Amino acid sequence: MKAVKTMSQAELAAFVQTHLRGHGVRVVLSGGAAVSIYSDGKYVSLDLDLVNVYSARRRVLSAAMSEIGFREQGRHFKHPDSEFLVEFPPGPLAIGSEPIRGIQDIALATGTLTVITPTECVKDRLAAYFHWGDRQCLVQAIMVAEQHEIDLAEIRRWSQAEGFLEAFERIRARLAGQDQDPAV
Repeated sequence: MKAVKTMSQAELAAFVQTHLRGHGVRVVLSGGAAVSIYSDGKYVSLDLDLVNVYSARRRVLSAAMSEIGFREQGRHFKHPDSEFLVEFPPGPLAIGSEPIRGIQDIALATGTLTVITPTECVKDRLAAYFHWGDRQCLVQAIMVAEQHEIDLAEIRRWSQAEGFLEAFERIRARLAGQDQDPAV
C-alpha cells in the first residue's frame, strides 16, 4: 500500500472511501476536490468533501478514520502525513433542490474513488455562482467543462428547475468552449 504522504488527492479520497465502505459507510466525493481532479490540477483544493450519503453517525466516522491515522480537528479530519483535510458534509447528496444524478467509480491503486460526474461537478459549482454570485465557482465550472465532456442539456434543464435559466443562457457558450470572454 502506498504511504499516505505520497498519495494524491484522488488516491487519498479512494483510500478513505474504501476503508469506510468496509465499515458500511458510503461517501461520495464532491466540491472543490472534484474540481481539482476534473481540472487536472488547474484548480487546487486542500480539502476532501466526502458527502455522508446515509448519514453515518459521527462516532462511527471518527472510529473508522482513527483506524487509518486521521484525527478530528473541529469539523475536519487530519492525517499527520497529508496536507489534505477530510470533511463529511451530511446528505442528502444533492445540488440545489435535486438529488445528484451522476456518480462514477474510478479504480485507483489505493482503492475505488466514488465521485460525482463532471456534469454534476459543473452543476455543483454553478449552484454557488447562481445562488451567491461566486465568480470563482463559475471559473471552476468552466475549467471542468474544458477538460471533460459535459451534458449541457442536463445543465440547462437543472438551471431552469433552479430558476436560473437566464443566467445559464448567458454563460452557455463559455461552458461549451465557444466563448473566451471573461466578462459574464
